[in-house]
Amino acid sequence: MTVYSNTYDIIVVGAGHAGCEAALAAARMGCRVLLLAIDLDKLAAMPCSPSIGGMAKGQLVKEIDALGGEMAKITDQTAIQYRTLNTKKGPAVHSSRTQNDKMRYHIAMKAVIEAQENIDLKQAMVERLVFEDNRVVGVEDQTGFGYPTKAVILATGTFLSGLVHIGFKSIPAGRAGEFASYGLAQNLREAGFQLGRMKTGTPPRLRKSSIDFTKFSEQNSDENPRPFSIFTKKITMPQMPSFIGHTNQRAHAIVRNNLERSALYGGIIKGVSARYCPSFEDKIVKFSDKDRHQIILEPEGIDTEEIYASGLGNSLPLEIQVELVRSIEGLEHAEIMRPAYAIEYDYVNPIQLKPNLETKSIAGLFLAGQINGTSGYEEAAAQGLWAGINAACQLQQRAPFILDRFQAYMGVMIDDLVTRGTREPYRMFTSRAEYRLMLREDNADLRLMEIGYELGLIDDDTLKDLNARKQQIANEITRIKGTVIKPSQTVNDYLERRGAKSIRHGIYLDQLLKRAELDYEMVNALAGSPDPIGSAVARQVEIEIKYEGYIEKQLREIEKFKNLERIKIPPDYDFGSVHGLSNELKEKLSGIKPTSLGQASRIDGITPAAISVLLVSLKASQK
Repeated sequence: MTVYSNTYDIIVVGAGHAGCEAALAAARMGCRVLLLAIDLDKLAAMPCSPSIGGMAKGQLVKEIDALGGEMAKITDQTAIQYRTLNTKKGPAVHSSRTQNDKMRYHIAMKAVIEAQENIDLKQAMVERLVFEDNRVVGVEDQTGFGYPTKAVILATGTFLSGLVHIGFKSIPAGRAGEFASYGLAQNLREAGFQLGRMKTGTPPRLRKSSIDFTKFSEQNSDENPRPFSIFTKKITMPQMPSFIGHTNQRAHAIVRNNLERSALYGGIIKGVSARYCPSFEDKIVKFSDKDRHQIILEPEGIDTEEIYASGLGNSLPLEIQVELVRSIEGLEHAEIMRPAYAIEYDYVNPIQLKPNLETKSIAGLFLAGQINGTSGYEEAAAQGLWAGINAACQLQQRAPFILDRFQAYMGVMIDDLVTRGTREPYRMFTSRAEYRLMLREDNADLRLMEIGYELGLIDDDTLKDLNARKQQIANEITRIKGTVIKPSQTVNDYLERRGAKSIRHGIYLDQLLKRAELDYEMVNALAGSPDPIGSAVARQVEIEIKYEGYIEKQLREIEKFKNLERIKIPPDYDFGSVHGLSNELKEKLSGIKPTSLGQASRIDGITPAAISVLLVSLKASQK
């Protein structure tokens, strides 16, 4: 093997959303990084929907931004539609989503990577990891060329043993038209890793000029969209609509009559699909009582004719796909530019990872993204940032970067993965976060930006602005709580116009603000601040006052959570010697090796009684 003369601190394998965030974080923390991609023209590609955010995913993107990551910034540079979801519900579940120009997204991210100091970007397919004494020391590409390193981050996406299915035609590929990586998957098996098989898919892309959009309902961008990134001052991209329509009984009959020709139902696919994102075949079989299913036509960019047909993902033969698409009103003459397909790929069971995303068996080897069994650009990017930071922290002999479940959605995701593992593609949901009222999109910077600063990913001026904003929020809450509004004709007329009851006695301003029909605009109308209050500060003040009781309740719950997390378990603790635990629980605990009693309590099958037994054993071992 010929070895490259340069030695890198960290090699990142794969330049998707996970790999890009990993490389940028590590490089910005001062490490010398080599980022390897099978195809440099597909860096930060969007092979499925060219969108960012959505339910719970939007929170992940905001957290990446607050910690100094790149995804939110690139999103704002390339977004052609902004929508805020769940606006009729409380702020805990408000989530931002954008439709993006996928080619511009790739170009913008590639430019950032190429301009970043400490990153070398090269095209190569890694076939083998090189180990010495249970530590990774390098990688070897398919030509036999080697690159020495101190740490490796695998962010391989769907490329490990990737297999694309269109009907009964199966094509080895990491994505349609791209090479799959079979050597690296075999190398990981030989190293002792437990690999599983998962399946995902993507719908057809249709030619815009062949669609009759008058048969669909137009969905426009939010009237006053808010940027994803706190660093974005202005949205400059033109905004484009999406179009909503529905399938019909004819389309359903076409699928039912051809199920045996589907790769999914014809027995070709062995990988596990995601329940929450079913293919069109799955919808017809599992929701047979439905007369129709929603489809959304979304533009893939400004300068392309390609339209993403969300809701029509399938693994049928192309001739059946054409028949299916043209059975839908408005798509009678639609041309398929790219067929739908399903893809199977290998993943590594994430219970083989430590909370810092380093593998338990091989030192210096970190995994991020779909290789860990997750689904989605946002989940991948968050893991990439996490792994990149931790690889750098390890080399710099700093404490691991770990966020608890009460600190961030990404903390919830990582804890879920390394504690419970996953048997199906893992997707972030708001329901997974016990403390979601504290983990809102709007306060991601307030929660995490100081941590980003300590890591060296946020600059002094940004931290100074953050602290000034925090102080302004605190001052305004104090002012509102100390302000009494006395009854008057002017006050009561205003309250009645807002649909609120008039007042007969003096009332503190915060009590008025807690009324459902009133918002911060009322504060400005009745007792405005002597100092200018920006919209971001006003929003925080309103939320913290309106939800004060709920927030205090969650803070009490978090204290209980912390009490269990404070009880640490030594890394070499012998769970097999704990009397009172079943052999099954001993085996689970020994395999996962929880770092705290809190993490142990979240392992599937661990009962409160088992935690009590473990607590007694831990205390006894410390005497």
